Amino acid sequence: MTQYKKRWHSCSQQLALKVPPVALTLLIAGMMWAVPAGMYLPGIALSFLLTTILALLGIIICLAGVLAFRLARTTVDPTDPAKASSLVVTGIYHYTRNPMYLGFLLLLLAWAFFLGKLSAFACIPVFIWYLTMFQIKPEEEILTTQFGSEYTRYTASVRRWL
Repeated sequence: MTQYKKRWHSCSQQLALKVPPVALTLLIAGMMWAVPAGMYLPGIALSFLLTTILALLGIIICLAGVLAFRLARTTVDPTDPAKASSLVVTGIYHYTRNPMYLGFLLLLLAWAFFLGKLSAFACIPVFIWYLTMFQIKPEEEILTTQFGSEYTRYTASVRRWL
């Protein structure tokens, strides 16, 4: 392993599962608000409608994920996936392995449309990258260890995001 890879591995281990996804979402939302405008989106009426639809969809998807976890009586704590007492694969989890994170993404998209700044959309890939690298992949490693082939089969049939 090269020195760079060792450093990256060490850094990624330190960041893994440390920033709760809700906090990351709020941080990215703040970044989206703070970035200079550059160009604004045309069509305020369309943006308002799109904002409302995306926000409602995001909230519904997040709540469906939380509800599925509650019904399965397992933890929703994203910083300690090892506490999971069962693998949830029904309901919204039949369509996406990460509905709460997908919901947060939709909320950020709604926020970007609400702000009306094209530059705000540049923060969306940062959110996806960070969440995938430091939250989702570490969760997947833990769940693979914890649930074995049952989880592996699930990941083969249901996508990470959509």
